[in-house]
Amino acid sequence: MPTLEINGKQTVVDAEPDTPLLWALRDTLGMNGTKFGCGAALCGACTVHVDGVATRSCVTPISAVFGKSISTIEAVTNDKVGQALQAAWVAHDVAQCGYCQSGQIMSATALLKTNKKPSDADIDDAMAGNLCRCGTYARVRSAIHTAAKTLA
Repeated sequence: MPTLEINGKQTVVDAEPDTPLLWALRDTLGMNGTKFGCGAALCGACTVHVDGVATRSCVTPISAVFGKSISTIEAVTNDKVGQALQAAWVAHDVAQCGYCQSGQIMSATALLKTNKKPSDADIDDAMAGNLCRCGTYARVRSAIHTAAKTLA
């Protein structure tokens, strides 16, 4: 059985190598913070970090992440960037239905780890692959700016 590094821990995963990371996380390991949205890497609900890069887990087989560090929404509170984003999300009342929020926060975290002072265009580019059926895009952008200021 493959072993993956998930949220800083070596975790045995009872799944075939071609199993999408999303299903290994949700079905095999019971980590249901990462959401299934489209299954085609188009909506961003399934976003996790693989070696710090925002990655769509619905189309990433676990064989592609052997030997790499995987971070999920469950670990975002262990990180100062994730903490700042979660606080900003609450302050800006970003979530409505909330379904896309774990993917949104994971993409925003990856952005702020590489760009400490993103412009609106930087934010729009980084978040372009994350869809929100409730249309909270302006609040997402404001929350990311607030988190960036908090971290400065």
